[in-house]
Amino acid sequence: MRTQSNRRSHSYLIHAFPILTLTASLLLLAGCTNGAAEQKSGAPPQRPPAAVTVAAAVAQDVPVYVDEVGRCVAREAVSVEPQVSGRITAIHFTDGADLKKGDLLFTIDPRPYEAQLHSAEATLAQQRAALDLAKLQFQRAADLIGTKAIAQQDYDTRKNAVDVAAAQVQQSEAAVETARLNLEYTAIHSPINGRAGHRLVDIGNVVAANTGSLLSIQRVDPIYADFTVTENELSEVRRHMGRGELKVEVRIPDEPEQPLLGQLTFLDNTVQDATGTVMLRATVSNLNHHLWPGQFVKVRLVLNTLRGAVLVPSLATQMSAKGPFLYVVKEDATAELRPIKLGQRQGDLMVVEQGVKPGERVITSGQLTVMPGAKVHVNQQNADGSSATKTGGKS
Repeated sequence: MRTQSNRRSHSYLIHAFPILTLTASLLLLAGCTNGAAEQKSGAPPQRPPAAVTVAAAVAQDVPVYVDEVGRCVAREAVSVEPQVSGRITAIHFTDGADLKKGDLLFTIDPRPYEAQLHSAEATLAQQRAALDLAKLQFQRAADLIGTKAIAQQDYDTRKNAVDVAAAQVQQSEAAVETARLNLEYTAIHSPINGRAGHRLVDIGNVVAANTGSLLSIQRVDPIYADFTVTENELSEVRRHMGRGELKVEVRIPDEPEQPLLGQLTFLDNTVQDATGTVMLRATVSNLNHHLWPGQFVKVRLVLNTLRGAVLVPSLATQMSAKGPFLYVVKEDATAELRPIKLGQRQGDLMVVEQGVKPGERVITSGQLTVMPGAKVHVNQQNADGSSATKTGGKS
């Protein structure tokens, strides 16, 4: 029985062996196929082109300038003081008013000075009468001196009386002029065109001659803009001044797009030891009183005009350890890393002195995903302002 059972088991194993061999072969083939597929899928995928926006470099004339911080100064500033003493009886302006030269500002009580003028005029009349009498007496003496009817001493005395009376008349005339001038000083007028500050006295205050200010007036049109440059910049400024008048642009910090134009009119004669700077002054038209005395402003001194400068958007410029650079999109839609030499900023644009030619397309956004020499997608702006993507080509 055992022998028959063993034979059956052996026969079963003989018949099952080909099936196991075939199964193992299929499994081995499947494993090799899967391994090859896994090896093929493990290859690194190609990087898609970076989506970027571009702008064309342009050529145009731009100014060469020096930017500084300045301060506005009134062209004329006057402190109005009384020239005679007395009580203020009237004020003829409002604080902060625009004044014309000759406008009446204050009135000091004129009555004491009118009385002084009348007294001086009376004294003058008296002295003139005395002069007329002295002349008449001298004329009589002159008629008699030839006949020896009077002594020479009497003649000389009457002649001297005429000279004394004439001198007294002159003295009285001067007293009248002084009294008249003091009376005029009781009406205080504006000596310049300008803007009034706040008055320092009220009606009823008694003021003394030349002892205190009543009002300050400042002329604000035109106005000065004072600023400084370093001594390193002084040589260049002087060189360009020798070629003609230099233009100046003055801006209020919160209104940078509305410059007022002026001209450089003054260069100080010394460099300050403490700061190493020299003061300059520009004269600016200020018809609308846009600028105010004491106000801080941004001053741009235009030294020269750079003809045909190459400009790119400032967003296109990047900085590395080797210096500034940007990406240029070539005709085959690849990005080229281009080292550049930067010039002065011109608003949202930058002057590129070396590295870019007019018309070349530079990348303005998307630089972080750009690889030198790799393809890029150039974003286009549709008519409705939405973005569209274009591969390569000119934007």
